[in-house]
Amino acid sequence: MNSTQGTGVARGTLWWLLGGVLAWLAVTRVFAADADVIMPRPPELERDVQFWIRVYSEVDTNGGFLHDQYNLGVVYQTLHFAPNTSPRERERIVDQARAHYVAALRRIAAAKDDPLSEDDQRIKDMWGAEGTPSRLLEATDDIRFQLGQADRFREGLIRSGAWETHIAETLANLGLPAELAVLPHVESSFNPSAYSKVGAAGLWQFMRSTGRRYMRIDSAVDDRLDPFRSTEAAAQLLAYNYRILGTWPLALTAYNHGAAGVRHAKETLGTDDIVRIVRHYNGRTFGFASRNFYVSFLAALEVDRNPEKYFGPIEKQSEAKFQEVTVPAYVSITSLERALKIDAGKLRALNPALLRSVWDGQRHVPKEYRLRLPIDGEKWTSEMLAQRLSPSELFAGQPQPRRYRVKKGDTLASVAEEYGVSAEVIARLNRMRTSGKLRVGRTISLPEQTPTTVAAITPAPPTPPPAPVTLGARGVPPAAMPSVPSTTPGVSTPPVAATESEGVYIVKRGESLADIASKVGLTEGQLLQLNGIRNPDFIFEGQLLVLKPGIQLPTAVAGAGTASTVQAGAAIAANTIVTANGPVGTGAVPATVAEEESKEDVAAATAEKKTHGRAENPQPVSAAQAEEVSPSLGAAADDAQQSADPTDYSVAKDNTVVVATAETLGHYADWLHVSAARLRQLNKLGHGKPVIVGRKVHLDFHRVTHEEFEQKRREYHQTLQASYFASHRIVGTEVYIARRGDSMWTITQRFAQLPVWLIQQYNPDLDLADLHPGTQIVMPRVEPVVTNGG
Repeated sequence: MNSTQGTGVARGTLWWLLGGVLAWLAVTRVFAADADVIMPRPPELERDVQFWIRVYSEVDTNGGFLHDQYNLGVVYQTLHFAPNTSPRERERIVDQARAHYVAALRRIAAAKDDPLSEDDQRIKDMWGAEGTPSRLLEATDDIRFQLGQADRFREGLIRSGAWETHIAETLANLGLPAELAVLPHVESSFNPSAYSKVGAAGLWQFMRSTGRRYMRIDSAVDDRLDPFRSTEAAAQLLAYNYRILGTWPLALTAYNHGAAGVRHAKETLGTDDIVRIVRHYNGRTFGFASRNFYVSFLAALEVDRNPEKYFGPIEKQSEAKFQEVTVPAYVSITSLERALKIDAGKLRALNPALLRSVWDGQRHVPKEYRLRLPIDGEKWTSEMLAQRLSPSELFAGQPQPRRYRVKKGDTLASVAEEYGVSAEVIARLNRMRTSGKLRVGRTISLPEQTPTTVAAITPAPPTPPPAPVTLGARGVPPAAMPSVPSTTPGVSTPPVAATESEGVYIVKRGESLADIASKVGLTEGQLLQLNGIRNPDFIFEGQLLVLKPGIQLPTAVAGAGTASTVQAGAAIAANTIVTANGPVGTGAVPATVAEEESKEDVAAATAEKKTHGRAENPQPVSAAQAEEVSPSLGAAADDAQQSADPTDYSVAKDNTVVVATAETLGHYADWLHVSAARLRQLNKLGHGKPVIVGRKVHLDFHRVTHEEFEQKRREYHQTLQASYFASHRIVGTEVYIARRGDSMWTITQRFAQLPVWLIQQYNPDLDLADLHPGTQIVMPRVEPVVTNGG
């Protein structure tokens, strides 16, 4: 039984999760057979590639290169530190060497035709024709130290053996280039437990907000730490990047810099040439790490393909092999250890995605979790495991933490009596004495509420197993083929969202609240009240409006247009009323949790930017410092956050923005601290007329800066997306061919789980409001994820 499948279930799961990407890529690109065409190694970037090969193979973390940050062919000196040299002493050595070369560059620039010392002549020769006096003076500010990584790269080569087969299979099954398998060298040195300072985690270094699109991330499970699940997610993200950017150099750069940032670079320079972008793009967050991501990938590819050339004989870890069993209920890890007769150490090594809260007993292993077990032990099924566990060990949910806000007159004893626990237990939980007084307004922890056992609940009818996966004509699962509506009995079609007859209206392009009110026979005031919208300026195309009392939209839909524009964004995230007819995943988190974590990710990246100033500055001098900043073997990451959102939220020099999906004039007015009337006047918009997605609008920046507006705009969309992916997960893609009469609204109805903004993200260059028959639209396959206590 190999590492990729564990049991026969996993291969089918892989097809379901990722198979659609193959068809998606097939209809947009045909991969070239020549690897040099797929992953070009331009001669203009060869000096950069050679620099990173040296970093990965020549010097370990007790040394490094003092070099020019823009011309990587200029390496002033190789520095070596004694292993026991402190970071402070290393920094002193680096600063001393840097000062030496600053002085040398100034001497050379001033020397003109005067004779130079041997060392100064060496420096001048490295610069060649580029080394004019003015350029050498500029270079005094660009001397950078790059720590060597040879020891870490070698360790990564050894570790990679455990997962390289699964990575290769995942890429091959999706028709993705095999070369992508070396990316974890650059990201984490193949360390599945790696964390970066800004919150990226695992082999592929996903941020939470991006990872939650494809993986389970909750209070018990973090699939970013699972090399198998995170590989499947990384394949989806890389395929997505390629689809919207068109070349693998740009798709890989977007893995570091974000899809929006690379699209902006491409549009700014009018080219997809990686050489021109690396050499000439000067974006605010396109720093040293982003400029060097692709060339460091090419260097890793070279070293990975020729390990003996650079390191001598390498013995890789053997392939990870295991069996999997589906956990029949919520079960504590101690109960599983007892039933399986496997110690916690082995279970923990095989199941890295289970968080500390599970191993500490605060959370249970979730129901339906695919638990990995040693392959050489007893063969397990879910039924066998259920039989080995007593009914009292099978729970219907997670333990629920309880909090209590202290009121006037409360004492430790009175609270303990009210909740049926001892005062000693509450005191211990809150690290206080039993004689201590409770301060009014303080929130204290109470013992967790024990969940109900499965035996105490009437069992629901069993869910029928999914149909077996069979291959289509080209070896592609039918789920991956373009979706074609069918009237054949037994063939399912995409679910249809609620319509006006069911009391819900989907706002069409250009419609005002007055237009809608006239169509549906209600007043504007009634529509506003029914939908909790504070004024007509918060109406946008694709929005769902309730037309009669008593209709309950999903949590992610209710309340759009409320006072908080960020909450308004989250409110329309789902853009659907019905649930898709498909598999339902587990591991949803409350939208508020996902939103807060998304903000924390952004805050961490922003704080790191402020700590280091410009993105070029982080220059660790020891392995410990490097790992503290990032597990990456390249440069310390730039402040651009990994993001799958390709939308450019920046303001143009003429104070205009392109209207994005789910934005309204009311949002702009809020973010700018001006009236909507002022913006209507500026754009000659009639009363009640909405802004149109994809068109430019002029804005008034006399009260806020561009940067402040962009920050609020990004926060709005980040919150909107976080809310949606708190309860939905992308499991693949399919291609829909537009038919006569199709519009954005009919497609929204046909694919009821998909918000318009998500469809737009997968088709960023397509005008969804101007569809023509035959247009190919990439539709992400999304499964609803249920909240079951995570």
